Parts: sequence; C-alpha cells; structure tokens
Amino acid sequence: MTILIEQPDLVSQNDEKNLHHEETNELVLDGGFVLPKAVSANEFLAPEINSFGQIFRDYNADSERREGVEKFYRLQHINQTYDFVKRMREEYRKLEKGEMGIWECCELLNDVVDDSDPDLDEPQIQHLLQSAEAIRKDYPNEDWLHLTALIHDLGKILLLPAFGGLPQWAVVGDTFPLGCAFDESNVHHKFFKENPDYNNAAFNTKNGIYKEGCGLDNVMMSWGHDDYMYLVAKENGTTLPSAALFIVRYHSFYPLHKEGAYTHLMNEEDVENLKWLQIFNKYDLYSKSKVQVDVEKVKPYYVSLVEKYFPTKLKW
Repeated sequence: MTILIEQPDLVSQNDEKNLHHEETNELVLDGGFVLPKAVSANEFLAPEINSFGQIFRDYNADSERREGVEKFYRLQHINQTYDFVKRMREEYRKLEKGEMGIWECCELLNDVVDDSDPDLDEPQIQHLLQSAEAIRKDYPNEDWLHLTALIHDLGKILLLPAFGGLPQWAVVGDTFPLGCAFDESNVHHKFFKENPDYNNAAFNTKNGIYKEGCGLDNVMMSWGHDDYMYLVAKENGTTLPSAALFIVRYHSFYPLHKEGAYTHLMNEEDVENLKWLQIFNKYDLYSKSKVQVDVEKVKPYYVSLVEKYFPTKLKW
C-alpha cells in the first residue's frame, strides 16, 4: 500500500518565514513553486559546473565523454520501440531474477557506470548517496525523500548479467513516451528518424494512441532502470508515498520535468507529484561530485529507512 503526504509549499525550510512572492530574492521555477536565491549557510548549493568542468547536461560540450554519450543516444533512440518496451515490461514483471534487500542492491551498483551521463563517471552508489545526503540536509523531516534518492537508480542493476545484462541503451539515459510523436525537446532528437516507430501513422501525432489527460500511468515509457525499479518497489509492497514512486518512475523523463513537454498526457495526480519530482531533480542532477560520501558512516541511517518502508527481502 502507499501513504499520502501533504503537498509541499516548496520553499526552503530554513527561510520559509521570510519568503513572499513580491520579494526579489526568489526564483520562480517552471513547476510554479518558489525557492529562495538567498540560502542559509547549511543549505545544499547547486554547483555551476560538473565534475568535468562543463555545464551540467551539456551534450555538445567537448568533454572526454561526449563521443560515447552521443553514440549511446543514437542506439537508444533507434532501438527503443513500442514493441520492445512491451516485451521488456512483460518479461520483468515476473520478478524472477532473484531475491535481495535494498542495501544489497545498493552495493551491487559499485560495478556500474552510466554511459549516458555526461556529468559523472563515478560508481553509481556514490551518486545515490550524494543525492540522498544533499536532500537530507535541506529536507531533514522528509525521510521518505531521502530513501527515494537512495533507491531511484537501483534499477541500473539491469546492466549486470544476473539481471539480464541488458545493453546500456535499454537501461539508462533520458526516458520518453512511445506510441506518440517524439518531441523535439528530447536530447539528440535527430536519431529518432531511424526508429521504426517514427513513420508509424498511429504513433507520429502529438497524442498518438493516447487521449489528452490520460495520465502517465497509461503511457508506454521507454524501458530502463526507472520503470524497472518502480515495478520492483510497487510489486514488493513498499509503503513509500505515491510521490516517491512517481519520482522513481519519471526522474529520467527530462523532456517533461525540465523542458515542459508531454504535459498534455498528465492527469491531476501527475501534476501534483511533478512538484516533488522538480524538487528532487535539483539534487539528482547537481549533487554529482568527485567528493565521495563515507558509505559506512551513513549506512545505519539508510538501513533504518529501508526497514521502515520496505520488506527485508524483495523479488527482483
């Protein structure tokens, strides 16, 4: 089952009493909520450049990872078709790959590096903990959000042989809907022209096979770690709130939460949950760093959260 949470008023907890919409020290984001420009000394500050000295998510920057990232997106955009995703969902819904706890899964990510990420080449467990610790600093009372950060990328175990050994293009990277036109806000949109769905008359209109306002639950998203971890959490009976599951499932859906595309497919619940995802995105994106978290030091806290919201063993 899931539990309901109050929708965020979405201001910094430390400065909440002093914020008003008329004041000039505020930044209004696309989601319609407000965050202060002036922050306290203890608040997480988003850096201006990534660990390679480039602007975050700059897919055209001359970095050492540019060529590999572009090659990745070509393969992803060509091979992620409606039929492929349908097959993957049917296969992995069985949850027959094994049983283990959440923290065991975190440790498996020591062997995973995301080829689609232009900002970081560190093992994934560090990214999870960097995100979680940054959120914990700014939202100390939202423990469900701390845990969501810890688990949001666990689906990347799909890259490992025991969980299917899927190619990178079927596991990581930005996600997007299938069954409707590929919006131009998708990174490296040009490669979609080689996708078999591109010229399918049923799929190449704005709504495609969907109705406006149908809700993202009814939309076939490209297959990867997001959808897989959402499936694992839901089927194993997590008590995390719906906003947490929304974050897990759509955190790579950058065309939506960064560019504002595909909003015509959302329903009212999606709109409310998107507010939390846009908060989360700051920490998912900008906490990537070469400065590593002391895993053993923070482990007891996160293990306690796992015990609160998940069973001891999960089917994967």
